[in-house]
Amino acid sequence: MQLYQAVESFLSGYFSTCQRSHKTQTAYTIDLGQFTARMGSQVPLEVIAPDLLEQWAKALTASGYAAVSVRRKFAALRVFFSYWVRRGSLTASPLLRIKLDLSTERRLPRALSSSDAQRLLERAWIEVPVLPTDGVQPHDRGFIAFRNATSLEILFATGVRVGELVSLDLGAWNDADGAFIIQGKGARQRVAVLPDARTTDCVRSYVKCRSVMDLGHSALLVNASGKRLSAQGVARALNGVAVKSGIDRKITPHMLRHTVATLLLRHGADIRVVQEVLGHSSITMTERYTHVSNEHLRSTLTAHHPNNHLVIRRPNMFGPTTY
Repeated sequence: MQLYQAVESFLSGYFSTCQRSHKTQTAYTIDLGQFTARMGSQVPLEVIAPDLLEQWAKALTASGYAAVSVRRKFAALRVFFSYWVRRGSLTASPLLRIKLDLSTERRLPRALSSSDAQRLLERAWIEVPVLPTDGVQPHDRGFIAFRNATSLEILFATGVRVGELVSLDLGAWNDADGAFIIQGKGARQRVAVLPDARTTDCVRSYVKCRSVMDLGHSALLVNASGKRLSAQGVARALNGVAVKSGIDRKITPHMLRHTVATLLLRHGADIRVVQEVLGHSSITMTERYTHVSNEHLRSTLTAHHPNNHLVIRRPNMFGPTTY
């Protein structure tokens, strides 16, 4: 079987029996397409050897791909080759005979300060002079402003991923509990509880306004044409609000997710609760935020702890230094 045939069969077969998000399917398609272009579409699947995979990893790194991107591509390959081992076309995956040793990147997540988050939300509501009434249309400026404010409120209140946000349907809202049912990564489902009356009232008003629109589908957030709002649409709206609020850096939906995690830990939330809020499958994913929280703790102690405002004279065993 030639490589291009194996890739086409894998993409149609694997995703028909395995629940994965559209984003994951797109990433696999891109990564395997890139791999096919590198190896050659006509190359037999069984002749792809470990040294060819190592050469591709080296070429990706030399082309400027970050370690995390290379690891993602090889994760797709690992699933791909394992699929054909299970189907009997390969006796073993060539990845079993190599070790992909890439440096681990410890990039701290970018987050907003509390004051910037406040400016962002307040600016979004300035754009909504009055709440839309019954009979409003998706293209009405007042509704679009209300939708943008609601999107920001949900992102900041729940820390959901932007893909999870735009995938929400009207039926995902549980009014009695003031919560959404979120379909997360890996088909994992969780509850996103709204933590305050302001956000809950906002969502209730939006759901009421959206529910009377006859658009032929149940998407919660819609664009001006009445279709489901895209992740790019949320990002554009958020950045537009950020510019008007005077924040002089690009703000992304994912930064709001990071902000929620950082501020929850900073204000004393248990890390297991934060893990549940973010929908992380592993606590390791959540633990990276503790470094940010600890840095804040350290700076606060340095500025305000009494030890930094006392002059202590110590015995000569420590030398003449006075602290």
